Amino acid sequence: MKFLVILLFVVGCVSAKDYNNNPNAIKFIDMMVKKHNYKPSYLKKLFSDVTKQDTPLNIVSRKKVKSKKKLSKEAIKKLKEKYPLHGAWDRYVKYKVTPKRIEQGISFINRYKSTFDKVEKEYGIPSEYIVAIIGIESVYGGNVGKFPVFDTLTTLAFEKNRRNRFFQKQLREFIRLSYKQKFNPKNVMGSYTGAIGLGQFMPSNYEAYGIDFNKDGRVSLQHPQDAIASIANYLKQNGWRRGEHVATRVSYEGNRFKKYRTGYNTKYKRNELEGIAPKFASWNYNDKVRLIKLSKASYDELW
Repeated sequence: MKFLVILLFVVGCVSAKDYNNNPNAIKFIDMMVKKHNYKPSYLKKLFSDVTKQDTPLNIVSRKKVKSKKKLSKEAIKKLKEKYPLHGAWDRYVKYKVTPKRIEQGISFINRYKSTFDKVEKEYGIPSEYIVAIIGIESVYGGNVGKFPVFDTLTTLAFEKNRRNRFFQKQLREFIRLSYKQKFNPKNVMGSYTGAIGLGQFMPSNYEAYGIDFNKDGRVSLQHPQDAIASIANYLKQNGWRRGEHVATRVSYEGNRFKKYRTGYNTKYKRNELEGIAPKFASWNYNDKVRLIKLSKASYDELW
């Protein structure tokens, strides 16, 4: 038993790290002192005992590895059964858009109806769009993340990966946010990238889009009222236009769509898309559009 206790203690301490000895962390601390007037002692204390987050680091650093090993026909068959070529949208819906999740969304709207009504009046965003985002991002606040945000951002900022600069910016903004709003940065949990709250905002988005909608003197995306308004503000500032259609399902010839490039990064004029038309009622939208393909088991659904 004594050996087991010692072993557990040692294993538990393996990831603890003092980042005051890390050259990039030293530069970061110096920047925070000179640019934002933080006390060196405060920052050094924060970075003196960080639990290195290996899971987030492995995910962010992950690269595709091509296997040279030839698989047997039986192994290939099993892989195809487990990961079919088509049906990615079916698999997503199975886990993310369940009847239970929809019922939870309806309940969430009813619980915060007055907030949703005020937000729609002010920002022009209907409640169903906001609640869908909250449902997917955090299951209506039931899963805001299991990783300590400070330790995660510190790990991703200073352990080698392709996005060090991005995560150093997020770490800077998170420290500033915690200092400004007077909370302990060590006590906040979030995603494996350091996203926070019901809407899973990165720390830099707090300053840009965060709204103190419940008027308690601080922006907290852990609070439903602030999260609802902040998501609406994010959408409005990024091009949402009140009363405008968002998407419509369209028809095309065949069961699999390959005629045009799909995805959010490619825009088209509607008259460029031959053989594609709204499937249901007329769609009075004449600006540029994007084609979104949802791969189902037996056909592609196109929007």
